[in-house]
Amino acid sequence: MRVLLAGGAGYIGAHTAVALLDAGHDAVLLDDLSGTHSAAAERVARITDRTAPLVVGDITDDAVVEKAFDEHGPFDAIIHFAAFKAVGESTQKPLQYYANNLGTTFALLRVGIARGIRSFVFSSTGTVYADPVDLPFTEEATTSVDLSNPYSKSKRMNEVVLADVASVNPELNVTVLRYFNPVGAHPSGLIGEDPAGIPNNLMPYVSRVAIGSLERVGVFGDDYDTPDGTGLRDYIHVVDLAEGHVAALEKSAPGYAVYNLGTGVPVSVLGLVAAFEKAVGHELPKQIMPRRPGDVAATYCDPAKAARELGWQTRLTIDDACRDYWHWQQSNPAGYAGV
Repeated sequence: MRVLLAGGAGYIGAHTAVALLDAGHDAVLLDDLSGTHSAAAERVARITDRTAPLVVGDITDDAVVEKAFDEHGPFDAIIHFAAFKAVGESTQKPLQYYANNLGTTFALLRVGIARGIRSFVFSSTGTVYADPVDLPFTEEATTSVDLSNPYSKSKRMNEVVLADVASVNPELNVTVLRYFNPVGAHPSGLIGEDPAGIPNNLMPYVSRVAIGSLERVGVFGDDYDTPDGTGLRDYIHVVDLAEGHVAALEKSAPGYAVYNLGTGVPVSVLGLVAAFEKAVGHELPKQIMPRRPGDVAATYCDPAKAARELGWQTRLTIDDACRDYWHWQQSNPAGYAGV
């Protein structure tokens, strides 16, 4: 199968490119490089010993998508990772988030359907689930467009668009993958998460504290109704997540389908910090902070549908994720910019 990965030089995209190439498929990366570096594509090729061509351009522009098809197609499938993804920033820049996160989908669908793709896999999020009492979230749990931030809203809007497109294109396989909390890095240390500025997510923040570029880990709330008082989250190793995309492509059938990709095993904030301290070999400075507005006590999924229908399940633990992320951080203290 020949696959176009929109946003393919990003954190999850690059790991999925490795998984696809290792599984014998062909991968072409399309990225505007606004949140990553061209080095990611070069390192995918180093890991797999196979070429992963990179096309650079604005994915909201049909002409850019057409260029990828003209130069590297035809493609059997598109996997769509391309999105602005900082939740906090999305509340400050809603127009940019809606324009990009919906516009990329529109361009990929317009060109992809016209060029005869048969499969479209969309990178969605577990934050589309609207009622925290539904735990663990199944694919039938309550969703909404009336969510707390434009990032999550844009993902749910995309799901609605894709369902409607699938309904009038019966030959098209549309698969929506709702991620929970991707963590970790490729065990080679060559590709990993490279957030700009101060990280928004917990593991890269903890890693920056461990490497010495940030002072301490802020723990937002220790009075939740959870075993240790800190929030529970479903952390999935990015390598497992990448393999979920391969399974979705290989098992997809015409129509519209939704799958949770997570472990189903929640880990607390302090639990993740302790696992990272184990990987580092010493304790890290921590500070308990007030709860953040909008945070919930727990969010995790039931991944049974993906196991049943895709034959996919996670293999790697939170300890594996911390070990691999720390290896990436030590090998790349300045991220891809240090190459």
